[in-house]
Amino acid sequence: MTTLAFALAATIKHDGHGGIADLLSTPEESVAWLREQKPPLTHVLGPVLPTDLGRFLHPIRAEILPNLDASRAWCELVRMRRAVRALFARAVAPGAPSKVDADRLMELDDALRMVNDAAGRLGTTRLEWVDEPRLRWAYQTEDPVELLAGAVGRSAIEFLSGPDRERLRACPAARCVKYFLQDDPRQTWCSPACGNRERVNRHYRKRTAG
Repeated sequence: MTTLAFALAATIKHDGHGGIADLLSTPEESVAWLREQKPPLTHVLGPVLPTDLGRFLHPIRAEILPNLDASRAWCELVRMRRAVRALFARAVAPGAPSKVDADRLMELDDALRMVNDAAGRLGTTRLEWVDEPRLRWAYQTEDPVELLAGAVGRSAIEFLSGPDRERLRACPAARCVKYFLQDDPRQTWCSPACGNRERVNRHYRKRTAG
């Protein structure tokens, strides 16, 4: 399953016409994107947080979306995306971040602080003792936008500290800005389309050079 942080990083993509497309260019587009993220969002939030907080923890549900501050959610998603892509750029092979990030990466310490602070909003487990000892999840906020940012932060931490980080690559195609997970050691491009485009470009360059 695609992690929330990885899906967020992929909202910057090639537009097919030599430019860059941003899938989160407006608050409305951000809400539409969130509607599609229920599985990865639930993966982060669902297993650990009490169900009676569902009204705060599931802003992607259709009946909850009208109550979500779309502008705040948009700003927070874009802010967290910048931090996630900065960390992804440093997790891939040295000197090979996505081209769209190469000249404007957030400082590593700033990106780490942002991700860790966001993840901290989700809280932690604490020991309680009433009649017997038990663990309770102590959340730090009930704000849905902050919980959304926290879900992205925790997802980024889980991804970058997990086994999939070793497969993270930045597509080297001339006009591609995507990060992808390498399925095979021989895989160079994020997709066959990028590979075909690069082969055509190389063939053209050889012909014109000759």
